[in-house]
Amino acid sequence: MAPIWVAYQAIVISNEEGAQIERLNYLLSNGCKEGLVDHLRDWPGVHCVRHLLDGEPLVGAWFDRTQEYWARQRHEPIAPRQFATEETVTLEPLPCWSHLSADAIRQRVADLVEGIEAKAAAKREETCRPALGAAAVCAQLRHHRPARPKKSPAPRFHAFTRRVRRELYQLYRSFVQAFREASEKLRGGDRNARFPLGSFPPGLPFVTAL
Repeated sequence: MAPIWVAYQAIVISNEEGAQIERLNYLLSNGCKEGLVDHLRDWPGVHCVRHLLDGEPLVGAWFDRTQEYWARQRHEPIAPRQFATEETVTLEPLPCWSHLSADAIRQRVADLVEGIEAKAAAKREETCRPALGAAAVCAQLRHHRPARPKKSPAPRFHAFTRRVRRELYQLYRSFVQAFREASEKLRGGDRNARFPLGSFPPGLPFVTAL
C-alpha cells in the first residue's frame, strides 16, 4: 500500500460521555456514511473497526523523511521503504468506558456499527444509489480531488451540551488573556513572567554573546 498522508488537528473533546461516543461514532462511520461501501469491514484502507471488533492488529509504517532527505542530499541510492519502520498502533478505550470490560466495550462498538450501517442502508434505499464498492474505491486515482470539495471550519471544541461548550470557551478566553498578559511582561523585560500551563512562550530576539 502506498504511504498515507494524514493531516492532524488537535481539538479538545469534553469529558461528557455523549461527546466521546459521538466522536467515536463519527470515526467509525467513515467509508459507510459517504456511500462508498455497504459495511464498515468492507473498507479497503485503514479503519479501526476490524481492530475494535475482531482484534486485528493496526500495523503501519513510519517514514523517517529527515534521514531520507539527507541521503538524497548525499546522492545515495535509496531502496523502497529503506527509511520505514513498522509500527503497531494500540488503541485505548474511551475514558468514559475505561471501567468496562473488553467484552462490554466490544459490544458497545458493535451496537454503534450496527446503527451506522443501518442508517447508511436506509439512505441508499431512499436515494436508489448503491454503494460504490471496495473494488471501485481502489480503482480511483489516489490523487484525485473533487472539483468542489466541502469546506467547513473545524470546531474549537467538541461538547455534547451547550453549557459545557460555553464553559470550554470561557476557559479558552481566560487562557488567551493570561498568555497575552505574560507575553507583555516578557517583552517588557520580565524573564520570570508566568505563562499558563500547556503554552509555549514566544521567542525572544537573538542576542550574540560577546
